[in-house]
Amino acid sequence: MRPLLTRLFTPTYIAMASSSPSSLASPSRRLAHLTRHLLLSSSSSGDLSSVGAPATDAAAAATPTRPAAPKGYAAVLVCLFEDPHGDPRVLLTKRAASLSSHSGEVSLPGGKVEEGDADVKATALREAQEEIGLDPALVSVVTVLEPFLSKNGLHVTPVIGILSDKALFKPVLNKSEVEDIFDAPLEMFLKDDNRKTREMNWMGVNIPVQFFEHQSEGKTFVIWGLTAHILTRAAAVVLQREPSFVEPPRPKFTSSPFSDTNEKEH
Repeated sequence: MRPLLTRLFTPTYIAMASSSPSSLASPSRRLAHLTRHLLLSSSSSGDLSSVGAPATDAAAAATPTRPAAPKGYAAVLVCLFEDPHGDPRVLLTKRAASLSSHSGEVSLPGGKVEEGDADVKATALREAQEEIGLDPALVSVVTVLEPFLSKNGLHVTPVIGILSDKALFKPVLNKSEVEDIFDAPLEMFLKDDNRKTREMNWMGVNIPVQFFEHQSEGKTFVIWGLTAHILTRAAAVVLQREPSFVEPPRPKFTSSPFSDTNEKEH
């Protein structure tokens, strides 16, 4: 039997769902409900966490490692919503050119954990509100993925949330941090169509880095590096499908300031 989310996004399922008034009223609830179902299933079987997970064994052994403590902790929001066809899309930003790090790059809303944050979910939601004016009340957090390691040594945790009604979100960009906002199909990060890889230096070691190119409103955006890795992992988890390409292994830390929360939710 096909995975639930795969069946959800088939034209037949969408046509059947569209006949239900409740489905029309809040289409994104289907995505949230089935994502939660998959997460509950994974708590006993472990199948979910293995889908789209980075390679282990020999490939992982060849990956650069950082046994020391990370330089800091951060969280990003993978905010999903459904388009009119019922397909999931993700909100992305282009960072301001004036920023001292990652200027002009495409990223997910997010930033460093602050002392007052209850957990990484709170960090991701707070940063999204500060950067793009996204009201946390509009977002339902469904899971937290395993942490990623940035090239600056930050321990970055992706938080997946559902924007149940995209029409209620009126972006207000913090121009000191964000130059632009756009969205892209989540499935794109499992396809090899607009993807390429290039060798780049990462903490003194040359590693393959993946790039995705996306057109939106006449503009070309390039999603690469950590953001691309996070989105491929998120797409694999949500859509329950392996990427059509072999993703380069990536390093990561094993510790977290919210280890109890993360262990319960990946």
